[in-house]
Amino acid sequence: MTAVRTLGQFIIERQNDFPYAKGELSRLLRDLAIAAKIVNREINKAGLVDILGEAGTTNVQGEGQKKLDVYANEQFIAALQSGGECCIVVSEENDEHIYIDSEISKDAKYIVAIDPLDGSSNIDVNVGVGTIFSIYRRKSTDGKATLDDVLQKGTEQVAAGYIIYGSSTMLVYTTGKGVNGFTLDPSIGEFCLSHPDMAIPKDGVIYSINEGYYTHFPDGVKKYIKYCQVEDKPTNRPYTSRYTGSMVADLHRNMIKGGIFIYPSTASSIKGKLRLVYECNPMAFIIEQAGGFASDGYKRILELDVKELHQRTPIFIGSENMVRKAEEFMASFSPQKTKKTFEGTVQIQ
Repeated sequence: MTAVRTLGQFIIERQNDFPYAKGELSRLLRDLAIAAKIVNREINKAGLVDILGEAGTTNVQGEGQKKLDVYANEQFIAALQSGGECCIVVSEENDEHIYIDSEISKDAKYIVAIDPLDGSSNIDVNVGVGTIFSIYRRKSTDGKATLDDVLQKGTEQVAAGYIIYGSSTMLVYTTGKGVNGFTLDPSIGEFCLSHPDMAIPKDGVIYSINEGYYTHFPDGVKKYIKYCQVEDKPTNRPYTSRYTGSMVADLHRNMIKGGIFIYPSTASSIKGKLRLVYECNPMAFIIEQAGGFASDGYKRILELDVKELHQRTPIFIGSENMVRKAEEFMASFSPQKTKKTFEGTVQIQ
């Protein structure tokens, strides 16, 4: 009989991977897992209570907030505030970063960036949604943590993960030592190791993109989509199109089966739509740790400069060979433009 390993046990076993942390990172991950259980409970009973639909407010993105968006945001922030290991929270749902100023958090060393409920428009129709989180170590050493502590490149992440609320609820995370997945066992209320050492195939047969915006895509994306649709037996084409409207759900499927997820720039969103800090960077970290790759079409996502909290970017992410092929199409049919400045030549979208 195989012994069950809970998330808490697994985190403690791996604590030696971080000699500088002294248990703080482990406690922070457990705080996030507790909030995930609470959110999962509300999602599972959402159809039975008045928690579906619009909350009547909009977030900083100008997007209508679903009631569960607001609820999930409150739960994760509350867990991080009470845990004592986080000094700043950045959320999709809040205009500014939230500084946690309390006695138990005065020595906190970590910043958490979070999308509390990715794909929340799917809730009303009972389709999978998720949570995305990213963890950084504070850089400053004196006084309060600042915005500069938040605006770190994706390469500086110490941990990242996502929770997918679907037919079963899973927490998948990395601390830079591979990727492991844990499935929530509702009978004992624990996340249990179910997918150790997750690895995304180098190639796949699934492409995930909202083709409703096809006419607004760059030529490189249009050409790549046509490439995916043309029959070619040696490369297992045509590929299968699968898109749910939840980045977490689409990437989780592609992580297991192999595939590419694309959310490119469009004519109306030149800088892309998804947010770098709490969507693209954490998912890129996870996918790369599983053997995949993430790009903005030209450059590695994790190496992009972070200049603002809600910065947007295009993203091509998933099986490495598929992303590299998409980059080839972008380079050939949508080459990046440059402009000259007093400091030199810079790339522009």
